[in-house]
Amino acid sequence: MSRKGWGLFLALSVIWGTPYLFIRIAVEHVEPSVLVALRVGLAALLLLPIAAARGQFRGIRPYLPWIALFGVVEITGPFLMLGYAETALPSSTTALLIAGVPIVAAGLARSFGLDRRLGITRIAGLAIGISGVAVLVGLDIPGDQWWAVGAAGITVVGYALGPIVISTRLGGAPPLAVISLALAMNAVIYAPFAWIQRPTEPVPASAWWSIITLGILCTAIAFLIFFALVAEVGPSRMTVITFLNPAVAITLGVVLLAEPITWGLLIGFPLVLLGSYLATRPDRNPAAAVEDTPHA
Repeated sequence: MSRKGWGLFLALSVIWGTPYLFIRIAVEHVEPSVLVALRVGLAALLLLPIAAARGQFRGIRPYLPWIALFGVVEITGPFLMLGYAETALPSSTTALLIAGVPIVAAGLARSFGLDRRLGITRIAGLAIGISGVAVLVGLDIPGDQWWAVGAAGITVVGYALGPIVISTRLGGAPPLAVISLALAMNAVIYAPFAWIQRPTEPVPASAWWSIITLGILCTAIAFLIFFALVAEVGPSRMTVITFLNPAVAITLGVVLLAEPITWGLLIGFPLVLLGSYLATRPDRNPAAAVEDTPHA
């Protein structure tokens, strides 16, 4: 990875390690749909004028269907499901579940014919990563909260699909136009739900500041870095930012929210990270790889 790639990687790893804290704070006082509407609305208001001023919307029409698809898989479902997951799960636990993104991304890349080689090392990585998630769920999450695991699972799949859509269908589109339009689309989608579920009790300043931080830093600025990182290192390796995300989230959860350090985290965390590393590692011995059959 180039020096630029490492810089983008570290910046996005830290920035996207913080939303779990802010989401946890916000959903204690507002509904997840309200949080998503305000988060994406604020980010769209910041990015749309910049994109327009830079002429990013010229020639964007052919890409609109794919921008809509990207907006759905990367934002519409994942942002809402992540909010619902954190109404039941600690921020640190949720972050570790989301750390399974590289594992899912590796499987999807193979399924879509984007990565036809899957050697023994990467297969072992998939198995180790899945076992880490299983340990976390089995040790830390009671049966009546498994719906929250399902919500986090939807987020994982969406986050894994997003970079694939960018790489395969939006490579020639101006990144700022893509993300600003995707955010604006979701702001429109969630506006009526947010109005219906608007808070009826006073919302503390901590929740408002969390929402503002999510909109400006964790969405508007983060997505600019996100697109730059995908262009620099590719969609599969880009998801490796989740190696550091849970470490940041766990640290913030323990220090600021007094969340416990559990056996599920202690055992599951290294397994998920090791599995993610191995699953996204390129095979050095082509002969050891399993060749995929091209899609019809």
